[in-house]
Amino acid sequence: MPAAVAAPAPRSAERPTHLGKSVFIKGSITGGEDLYVDGRVEGTIDLAKSTVTIGLNGQVQADVTAREVIIQGKLSGNITASDRVEIRAQGALTGDVTCARISIEDGAFFKGGIDIQKSASSKVASVG
Repeated sequence: MPAAVAAPAPRSAERPTHLGKSVFIKGSITGGEDLYVDGRVEGTIDLAKSTVTIGLNGQVQADVTAREVIIQGKLSGNITASDRVEIRAQGALTGDVTCARISIEDGAFFKGGIDIQKSASSKVASVG
C-alpha cells in the first residue's frame, strides 16, 4: 500500500519569493506571498497580508502596501503597513509611512512623515 503524501505547505510558509540583484521589474506586483527584493522595482507593490523585505542591494521606487515592511536597502515611496515597518541600520526610506508600529535603527536614513494607526485589537471599547 503506498504511503500517503502530505500536501505541500504554502510557499510563503517556506521562504519568500526572491527577486535577485539582476532583476528589474517595472509595473505592479500583487499576490499573497512574502517578497524579498534584492533587485530593482519601479511601480507598486501590493501584498497586503504579507511581508515585504528590501534587501541590502534592493532599490525600490514604489508605493508599498503590506502587513510588514523591512528595509535594508533603498526605498523611495509611501508605505502602508497593517502591522509594522522596520528600517534597518543600512536602510534608507524617502516617503510617508502609515503603520501600527515602526522601528528605525541607528544609522538608518528616513525622510518623510509617520502616521501611527491603532490596530483593531488595541482599541479600547467605551462603556456607556
